[in-house]
Amino acid sequence: MPSTWRARGHRARTPGRVLPGPPRRATLNLLASMARDRLSVMTSVTRRYGDAVRLRLGPKSLHFFNHPDHAKYVLADNPGNYVKGIGLTHAKRALGDGLLTSEGELWKAQRKTIQPAFQAKRIAGKTEAIAQEAEGLVTRLRKHAGGGPVDIREEMTGLTLGVLGRSLLDADLSVYESIGDSFEAVQDQAMFEMMSLSAVPTWVPLPKQRRFRRARAELDRIVARLAEERAANPTSDGGDVLSRLVEATGRESEARVRAQRMRDELVTLLLAGHDTTASTLSWTFYLLDRHPEVWERVHAEAVEVLGDGPPSYEDLHRLSYTTMVLQEVMRLYPAVWLLPRKARTADEIGGYPVPAGAEVLLCPYTLHRHPAFWADPDRFDPDRFDSSRAATRPRYAYIPFGAGPRVCVGSSLGLLEATIVTAYVARELRLATAPGYQVRPEPMLTLRVRGGLPMTVQPAG
Repeated sequence: MPSTWRARGHRARTPGRVLPGPPRRATLNLLASMARDRLSVMTSVTRRYGDAVRLRLGPKSLHFFNHPDHAKYVLADNPGNYVKGIGLTHAKRALGDGLLTSEGELWKAQRKTIQPAFQAKRIAGKTEAIAQEAEGLVTRLRKHAGGGPVDIREEMTGLTLGVLGRSLLDADLSVYESIGDSFEAVQDQAMFEMMSLSAVPTWVPLPKQRRFRRARAELDRIVARLAEERAANPTSDGGDVLSRLVEATGRESEARVRAQRMRDELVTLLLAGHDTTASTLSWTFYLLDRHPEVWERVHAEAVEVLGDGPPSYEDLHRLSYTTMVLQEVMRLYPAVWLLPRKARTADEIGGYPVPAGAEVLLCPYTLHRHPAFWADPDRFDPDRFDSSRAATRPRYAYIPFGAGPRVCVGSSLGLLEATIVTAYVARELRLATAPGYQVRPEPMLTLRVRGGLPMTVQPAG
């Protein structure tokens, strides 16, 4: 049975206690299994060894902790000791030193630059832009009604890029047709770097490496053009993220450093700002199709709350069941499925010693399915987020946006966007997974649907 050890730092030191886990002789099999199905491996080791597991992967040992107390300690109680770890450090070659991968004073400066763009009042003001993008999505999907399937993952990617451009950058990203494919190549490379557990030179003529080099060059071109256009044409209030980045990076004295900082921060924002919500929405419409009784309730709520008009910010608080559905979607398929950290100094988590430099893993995917905190954890049940039931669970049993100082800065915008789009689409349309298509998760930097999501479209009425 999974343990319920408390994470109390040095106050509970138990010398000699060793993390359980697969034996060293299982390293090759474990590496092969991780390459094939990372989620199954993470799930199976927690079921076999408990809430604290040591995974030996080649030269690395990963310290995997899977209890709300562990998450609270690493993310909120002692976050200064746990910097970004394996995977994200390797991903720097793909993403650079943006907000997702940076540390220390650079991270603080980056967060300070973009934080004001996510203030509640400013986010509320983006409701109309999100509703217009949702209306455009419905219009496009209606053209497929009664016909062949359409790739919903691709549609959601286009939608979220549109929302990101209008809400945060005050820019039209639809003119950059290659941006979605470029980001997919960057994700592939980042995960390849993570699973190789060592840096593979980008000049090695592997297909993924060549694709990545082309994608990185294309993203560099797009970012440079966005920055140049904004510098030449400032917005009226200068409060959007792009304007703030232009101003902040403009303080750098060297042109090379200025361009690199702009590139790293904007590429990271573009990737994190659209792919997480696109993944959540893709999983939402897949699960609504699998559970027609839930779709009926979402549809009825959307009709009642929205009527025939577009959503308003005030409607968000009345779409309570839709919000619960999205919370349950993010429980089962959290876009940020893995939180890797590295211990700066020796510490203790859950009674187990953690040496300096140790790679520490928290996995929202497995934590959100912990049987001690979630009854029938693999079942899709939005009612488990009813306020009376949610109040009985530990706060850190559910961390779809992370927690602590590095909690996702865009969580409010992402939830607003997902709620409006889900209600708008469910009011108008019914989506069904293409017959015979097997939907599988793909744990990249985000937990997306592998290979796309072909769905047929019918009117909701």
